[in-house]
Amino acid sequence: MNDQGARPRWRGRLLSRLGSWLWVLLCSVSIGGTALAEVVWQAPKLPWGDPDLQGTWSNATLTGLERFEGIDALELSSAEAAALERRDAQLTAAIDELPDELPAGEMVGGYNSAWLDRGTQLLRIDGKARTSIIIDPPSGKVPYTWQAWLRMWWQLIASQKRNNPEEQLLGDRCLVGYGSTAGPPMLPVLYNNNYQIVQTVDTIMIVVEMNHAIRTIHLKDAALPDAIRPWFGHSSGHWEGDTLVVQTSQFHPQQSLRSAIRHKLYVGQDSQITERFTRTAADAIHYEFSVTDPAVYRQTWRGELMLRSSSGQIYEYACHEGNYGMVNMLAGERAQGRNGVAWLLDLMFNMPEEVTHPQLSNARFDP
Repeated sequence: MNDQGARPRWRGRLLSRLGSWLWVLLCSVSIGGTALAEVVWQAPKLPWGDPDLQGTWSNATLTGLERFEGIDALELSSAEAAALERRDAQLTAAIDELPDELPAGEMVGGYNSAWLDRGTQLLRIDGKARTSIIIDPPSGKVPYTWQAWLRMWWQLIASQKRNNPEEQLLGDRCLVGYGSTAGPPMLPVLYNNNYQIVQTVDTIMIVVEMNHAIRTIHLKDAALPDAIRPWFGHSSGHWEGDTLVVQTSQFHPQQSLRSAIRHKLYVGQDSQITERFTRTAADAIHYEFSVTDPAVYRQTWRGELMLRSSSGQIYEYACHEGNYGMVNMLAGERAQGRNGVAWLLDLMFNMPEEVTHPQLSNARFDP
């Protein structure tokens, strides 16, 4: 009688305890799930529902557009990345180590370290240090056709003939920034790597610090006649979830060669460039792009980098205010009086700073 009465009570206590343990387990899973959900960052939204990309951002990085010479891998270990970053810091410091007397008629450098704004670290994507902005093709190089490669270098050589203002690089003429800083694609240069994004319901504008250029992205596309080819091309955008997708073509005929100390890029007038802006954190935008043009490239090529939040504001870049550089360049070149073959031979033995400067160009990372 007692044994039979004890068994139901024992079973009841066991079931009660199992129920309590199950309840605790379910609560733990629920709380853990809630905590996990809280750490998944959500992009803020503007009053009309679009993701908020507004603010001032910088794409400054030591990583260049193309793969460093002598390095095959896209990603580096932490130790390898730290070694390159230390090397750059040493070369940057060396820029300011000038002799008491500078040699007349020789290259004396154009910038001290106070001017530079290329960052202090390599580009990192998902915590991995990168050796190039280009991720495809695997070589990390722009896959030009041989005809486009020749056009790029011929235009670069012609731009060094300093006795005609209309043959100068666009940055020297203060028309647009050096290289492809304003884009697309928007690439880091030696300094002034800040951008301010401003959004409205139907338009997004990007203020580019270098040369104070402004890109306009039309969300309600108003197509342009083919004959109209503005600086930076014609950009139309749309949202795919939280990602802004921008498609650009119809580039200005003078903007094919985009040359800077940090990179040299050739883009066709009818190249198709697609950009994707995705805000991944309060202080970060993931920026990726692809470039397609069978007349210029052997294949579509792609790249990516990060835009990091900048606490400062962008001030006006008054490029031509008090500018005596253009007058001096023209006067100096004409005083030398070299043309034709003599001029070309002189250029071969006195290449411009953006090609030869060991501390400013990507050559500082060459083995």
